Amino acid sequence: MGVLSTDLPRSLPGFESIRRYRNATGQIIAKLLPGDFYVTEADEVLDTVLGSCVSACIRNPRTSIGGMNHFMLPRPSGNGNDTWGSVAGTATRYGSASMEQLINRILKAGGSRTDLEVKIFGGGRVLSSLTDVGNHNVQFVREFLKAEGLRVSSEDVGETCPRHVQYFPQTGRVRVRHLNSQQTRDVVSHEQKYLSGLEKAPVAGEIDLF
Repeated sequence: MGVLSTDLPRSLPGFESIRRYRNATGQIIAKLLPGDFYVTEADEVLDTVLGSCVSACIRNPRTSIGGMNHFMLPRPSGNGNDTWGSVAGTATRYGSASMEQLINRILKAGGSRTDLEVKIFGGGRVLSSLTDVGNHNVQFVREFLKAEGLRVSSEDVGETCPRHVQYFPQTGRVRVRHLNSQQTRDVVSHEQKYLSGLEKAPVAGEIDLF
């Protein structure tokens, strides 16, 4: 895993809560959990594990500033009418908050939307549910990016496996590893707990999402 280090470069303001450490080779790793987003101008690796959740990896190649988010939309309440429309408003607020904050923090460092390079990952069907939460996450992020006029240059989404994703924002390189069945059980357990929290929480805007 690596060890926490006291010699890390200072993170950008607002990202002090993200866990960062140096691995065995000295590379700085920023570990993202569900609900997190992180933007950096340093030579760091943004690291996360995705099941049903989705991560957008976005950078400005002109400035080498980029970031990643990790979000999941809530699902229908299971009241016998398993339709996505029953929570569409809430879902959009959660997803939009994550995407808008990520994009805005990158743009704040300089450049325009036309400069941005976008890659998306995750959205696997790993949760046992009538509603494919992972697919809805993927549909949402694609529709959001299209509405914002942003093109997806690369993606690895869907299927039935979780993914370990490492993003190198200074170069745009992404390393993706599909996880095995034992690792899938661990990811599903964590995502179920997170999803349950989303379903019980008030609409985004009434809580501090990040």
